[in-house]
Amino acid sequence: MKTVHVSTGKPYDIYIERGILSGCADYAKKLSSAQRVTVISDTNVAPLYLDKVTAPLENARFSVNTFVFEAGEKSKHLGTISEIYRSLADFGMTRKDIIIALGGGVCGDMAGFAAASFLRGIDFIQIPTSLLAQVDSSVGGKTGVDLPQGKNLVGAFHQPIAVLIDPDTLGTLPDEFVIDGMGEVIKYGCIKDREFFEFLEAQNAEENIEKVIETCVKIKRDVVSRDEREKGERMLLNFGHTLGHGIEKLSGFTGITHGMAVAVGMILIAKAGEARGETEKGTADKIIGLCEKYGLPTQTDYSFSQLAASAKGDKKSAGDGINLVLLRKIGESFTKKVAQSDLEKFITA
Repeated sequence: MKTVHVSTGKPYDIYIERGILSGCADYAKKLSSAQRVTVISDTNVAPLYLDKVTAPLENARFSVNTFVFEAGEKSKHLGTISEIYRSLADFGMTRKDIIIALGGGVCGDMAGFAAASFLRGIDFIQIPTSLLAQVDSSVGGKTGVDLPQGKNLVGAFHQPIAVLIDPDTLGTLPDEFVIDGMGEVIKYGCIKDREFFEFLEAQNAEENIEKVIETCVKIKRDVVSRDEREKGERMLLNFGHTLGHGIEKLSGFTGITHGMAVAVGMILIAKAGEARGETEKGTADKIIGLCEKYGLPTQTDYSFSQLAASAKGDKKSAGDGINLVLLRKIGESFTKKVAQSDLEKFITA
């Protein structure tokens, strides 16, 4: 087992171990005095893993409730959150009880937000089952839902009490979800770790998946521990996300996954940085090569004007500006505030 400690305002541990799902009740008992547990999952994950989590919880004498929503980003809205609240209330959940998020990034974001806001905050455990969730979204305490105007515009910072990562769950993922997760994996090499980027170039990530997960989690742990509320360094984790979120919004959150949109966003912003002399020449080509290796898209049919207009509603906006994450070179990143009125001109360069 690999254990990664996260030193935020409410510290917790991330456990990485094959087969850890069957031990989830032990962690719930150790970390909580809860009597009731609500497991939140989706229609893709529940048929595969819900029983593997609820059975040990019931054997440990927890009262167990389940809530399963329709899989996909289209469910990540306040209507689903309202349904979760009703389920929690009908089950009689109290402040000492816990929620378990069993699924990918959408599930973790929504279950975490429900935990952050129901009864003004209850504990939750993340059990991420997708690569994207294991390497990124389950760590750091960001929770939330989408609005028609943009992605993750409603949410809260709410740290879990534990993250249980079982790499075996990746074996049941369709290829597109593994590809999706690689968008975030590549991001970590781009912003913080050139050696890791070169490892991904030279090796097969799937054949070294536990090393990949641990490396990404440790990078994010270090950043989040220094900047829990995204006042400075944590913004670097948004590399590729401003334009990536714009692509997702333009597509109606269908047809392109988050990680795939981020891959295109990373390439576009790297090209813009190179054109302005702020990013080392050849950086975008390196990112393109690595994205192509792992089956990620490298371009979009949306125009620069469409992307700029869509990105202006992103939550990274600040006043009349927007915080962009740029690379000096692979492994070194920085933020640059650009006037919203200049965003199209900046990315068109």
